[in-house]
Amino acid sequence: QVQLVESGGGSVQAGGSLRLSCAYSGFKSNTNCMGWFRQTADKEREGVAAIGTGGGAIYYATSIQGRFTISHDNIKNTLFLQLSSLQPEDTATYYCAARPRYWCDYDWSPISKYTDWGQGTQVTVSS
Repeated sequence: QVQLVESGGGSVQAGGSLRLSCAYSGFKSNTNCMGWFRQTADKEREGVAAIGTGGGAIYYATSIQGRFTISHDNIKNTLFLQLSSLQPEDTATYYCAARPRYWCDYDWSPISKYTDWGQGTQVTVSS
């Protein structure tokens, strides 16, 4: 059973940075597509970035504009999202998600493709 546990959220001022972590366990394969998503009360959940634990391409939402960096550590079984130059519109609950036994591809962002989700971590950016 796949388990995903996010941490690292918090409150920062505009222009600040945070690093989110997602500890994962339970994968039966070394090839898994993992993604970060975010959601606010008035918007649908949207993809932020995706990366494969077995390598391959990294994908970002165009709205991120180079401010966020996704990475993973297969030794520590942890997925990361470095958030930089944060703006108030980045305020959201951020979720880690997994698509076990799949490579990430250009069509990475539909939430229906991900079968496992963490509980979310809140990021609040004040102006």
